[in-house]
Amino acid sequence: MTDAIQSHAKAGLAAVLLAVLAWSGEATAQNRPEPAPGDTFTTARVRPDGSALFSVYAPEASAVSLGGTDIPNLGPSSAMRRLENGVWQTTVGPVPPGSYRYTFIVNGVSTVDPRNPATSESNANTWSLFHVPGAAYMDARDVPHGAVSEVYYQSKSLNRVRRMHVYTPPGYEKGKGKYPVFYLLHGAWDCDDSWSSVGRAGFILDNLIAEKKAVPMVVVMPAGHTGPFRFGAAGGPSQPAADPFLADFTDDIVPLVESRYRVLPGRQNRAIAGLSMGGAHTLAIGFSRLDRFAWIGVFSSGAFSTSPGAFGRQEGPTWEENHRAALDDPALKKGLRLVWFATGNEDFLLQTSRDTVDMLKKHGFAVEYTETGGGHTWINWREYLNVFAQRLFKQ
Repeated sequence: MTDAIQSHAKAGLAAVLLAVLAWSGEATAQNRPEPAPGDTFTTARVRPDGSALFSVYAPEASAVSLGGTDIPNLGPSSAMRRLENGVWQTTVGPVPPGSYRYTFIVNGVSTVDPRNPATSESNANTWSLFHVPGAAYMDARDVPHGAVSEVYYQSKSLNRVRRMHVYTPPGYEKGKGKYPVFYLLHGAWDCDDSWSSVGRAGFILDNLIAEKKAVPMVVVMPAGHTGPFRFGAAGGPSQPAADPFLADFTDDIVPLVESRYRVLPGRQNRAIAGLSMGGAHTLAIGFSRLDRFAWIGVFSSGAFSTSPGAFGRQEGPTWEENHRAALDDPALKKGLRLVWFATGNEDFLLQTSRDTVDMLKKHGFAVEYTETGGGHTWINWREYLNVFAQRLFKQ
């Protein structure tokens, strides 16, 4: 008798649950809005021929355009065409393999893609991000992957909390060994996120290490801006006479890295490189502390005071005059393994790069200089990182 009661109870409970679920499904269906055209398509679609189709649903907009950086032949923006269903579209390309930033400019207001979760930060805004596969050195491949971490720290020199990104190679979290450390600096307008998002640094290192083309290393990507980036009266960057980032790097970032991460000591196990503004930071840090860095890389940059009319030229003593003691110290040259420059032949800092290389050679430095095609873009900087990282920490 008891079994029968229990059986009836279970059956009744099951019926109630089915009824509740059915009612819930009907209520959800009634309350669920009808899908809009923008809910049913991929907003940034890479086609087999390498072109990219961009779409955004903005039925009330009177004008929509695609904005971006580094996308070849796009310019500042490209007008999009409105379809009858309120979707706006445009096609760009073919686009070379790589990652690219973009926004939609709707009625004059720049906005990220509402249906693309991939983003890349810069100094003052966020971009949407799309990737065109086809370059094996930076694609996400079936290889062991390292980790890129957002690391917050208290900067005593700046008296505030700061952030940097740190790449640790595959197996770092399981091992006990120590690694060389590579400090990788970004350019003006960007931030510490840039090298690992649009710059693909983590994937580039993963692939190089998997192919045994690069030594496993820790890569530190700090934030080079310490305040708002402004333009001076002459059109160049307006910066304080003493850049506060240099103190943050020397007094806060390096001690934190060497105390928290398993990095090898000694000059031969430290490298530094940067692009554009980060290249200038690299020169300032590297040649002020040549006893601490054996590997130096400068991408699309140089000492701004070397060229008349150069972007951001300083008043007063030149870079060469300020660093003459290090430039003319033969003891510092002995342990220096590599000074490597690369710039595109369409880059606006091309002459600055050439003049800086000539100046360093005049002081007896064996500088390696590469001139590629292209301009001041991530298309070049990712390739420069790929080449430079293969040279590091090898005999």
